Amino acid sequence: MQRSNRDSPDPSAELVLRGGTVLTLDEEDTRGTAIAVRHGRILRVGSDADVQSAIGRRTRVVELGGRAVIPGINDSHLHAAWLGAMWPNTVFGETGAGDGGPARSDADPHDTSASAPLVTTHQERRDAILRAGELIASLGITSYTEPGIGPGEDGGATGCFSQSVFEAYVELESERALTARVNVLALFGVLDGPSTLHGFTSGLRALERDTTRPTWLRVAGVKIFADGIPPLRQAWTTHSYPDGSTGDLLIAGLDRQEREDNLHRMILEANRLGYQVGVHATGDRTIDATVAAVADALAESRRELRHYVIHGDLVTPQALERMAELGMGWNVQPGIAVKTAAWLGSVLGESVAAAAWPLEAAARAGVSVSLSSDAPILAPDWRVGIADADAWMGPVPAGAREQRMLALLRGYTTAPARQDGAEPWKGSLEPRKAADLCVLEADPLNLTPAELPEVAIDLTVVDGEIVYERQPASQR
Repeated sequence: MQRSNRDSPDPSAELVLRGGTVLTLDEEDTRGTAIAVRHGRILRVGSDADVQSAIGRRTRVVELGGRAVIPGINDSHLHAAWLGAMWPNTVFGETGAGDGGPARSDADPHDTSASAPLVTTHQERRDAILRAGELIASLGITSYTEPGIGPGEDGGATGCFSQSVFEAYVELESERALTARVNVLALFGVLDGPSTLHGFTSGLRALERDTTRPTWLRVAGVKIFADGIPPLRQAWTTHSYPDGSTGDLLIAGLDRQEREDNLHRMILEANRLGYQVGVHATGDRTIDATVAAVADALAESRRELRHYVIHGDLVTPQALERMAELGMGWNVQPGIAVKTAAWLGSVLGESVAAAAWPLEAAARAGVSVSLSSDAPILAPDWRVGIADADAWMGPVPAGAREQRMLALLRGYTTAPARQDGAEPWKGSLEPRKAADLCVLEADPLNLTPAELPEVAIDLTVVDGEIVYERQPASQR
């Protein structure tokens, strides 16, 4: 990792990249050929001539040679400790699935059970986080959300989601050993399993949210597993599964009405305490119940907390319209849509599968859509995620290829920054924003999404520091 001297009185930039294409992804879609970085912030974006005055004797100058600079990737749903413990395996990779779903028709891609925990010691937890950090740095990822770690998983099968994992994060951040910014969603139930109203509310009230550097490690909110997944007949839906059932909620309760009431009360309590809520909700009934609870929470206390639906497989157009009105986000994994659509169709019908994961409808409704990997369910490769999203959305209208690519790039940059409540200071390459960026060997706007996975990431910069640099082939 390159370390710059930020105490130096030298007013020049520490890092300048020039001679390429800079896609800022700001609201005006500003572009340039060069970018200058100083003290961990974007100093200037413009032409090569515009940044010339920022070059001093200590400035590192990177000649882009036509390469492209884009904002750092924010994988807004990535289980890093689990990823680091499993890699190079993934659930849908060497140990999991083919194109139609997991290897067994009754297998749950989110099943974290194992014959033995993947990590058991403090050092193993640290090593898993650092291993994931090294991997994602090589993929241009500069921020991620760890969606569900906390005391609810202290006895978990993998050891990758417990409160001890958060303590390892705190320690690594204090050592300045993290190479990406981390948002954490606390978990007070079992991963992909039940939770209780009492356990949730008591855990939430005792949650310690303060961290030393919240721009690097932050407890953003809380995750609720409201239901399971449709292919395993676990999602609560208006559709009927082959056995005539319609699924149910995972929230504990004596009957369905009490379970729904408890979900409602959980969301209201988190909102009252100022916590963002990410709800794992896949069935249309579960999503509707979540949206209704958020509406009531915001009516009670209109706070800008950016509550959002995670996965949202069977979200309806009506729910999307309401989500947009409420300022809710949707966090979706295009690769899961591509890999499990046939499996979903086998249990709920082809028409239901064809209407699932409606990315185009969400865009029309004005919902902020964050694209993510759910690694290690999938590999954390956003380039593949963009290709999968494009394939799922279907043919591009005439003349709209560049706009499609820009929209998909924003799904991994500016939209997750909004989810994080951090769009004033990260997510796009604008002066005074965080210098989180990556360099691609080719301009993505000159490519189709299907071609993007073959484009190498050459450089990753976080907070103005180089955390990954691809070595020339001759040196590998």
